[in-house]
Amino acid sequence: MECAICGIRRPRRFCPGVRGDICPICCGTEREVTVDCPLDCEFLREARKHDKLPSLAGVELPNKDIEVSEKLLRDHEPLLTHLAAALLRAALDTPGVTDFDVREALESLIRTYRTLQSGVYYESRPANPLALAVYAAVQAASEEFRAEERQRLGMTRTRDADVLALLVFLQHFELDRNNGRKRGRAFLDALRSFYESAAPPPETGSSLVLP
Repeated sequence: MECAICGIRRPRRFCPGVRGDICPICCGTEREVTVDCPLDCEFLREARKHDKLPSLAGVELPNKDIEVSEKLLRDHEPLLTHLAAALLRAALDTPGVTDFDVREALESLIRTYRTLQSGVYYESRPANPLALAVYAAVQAASEEFRAEERQRLGMTRTRDADVLALLVFLQHFELDRNNGRKRGRAFLDALRSFYESAAPPPETGSSLVLP
């Protein structure tokens, strides 16, 4: 019997991504590169513990002119939770979405909200349909949050500048957690791990505290 990927070495484990038995070497080299790995794969989850994430030391993060303070995150924690949950659900519900698609969606969202600061609104929708699905879900979540505010308070306290800052925070978090693999979903896995341990689940809101 041969590995379902290389066809050379003896297989040692079942890979749910290829639905066949593979060797440990192919598992390590092809994981989230050529193989779409389910997030609950036991070998992927173990590998996450040893992931060597690209260092951001010395890297100029994008949109650093947008201030993202701890106070802002605390004051708008319910909105951050709502946006992150919408992003996560859209990504997990859209087959094929990777961290890089999420990165593209966040870049487009930030460009869109930046135009609002200039007073000339222009929606910068991504051409990539996978990124577009995430983009649309986060946009809808933002409007939904403000609509609920208006219904509850008779007004909305959430400013476009607040949404923009939270999007930049999520963008920097994605850059920090992305493992660089073509089909990687380490950032999405980090969000999912938070919501799995949080109560109540994303649909009803919870306290989101990210590194």
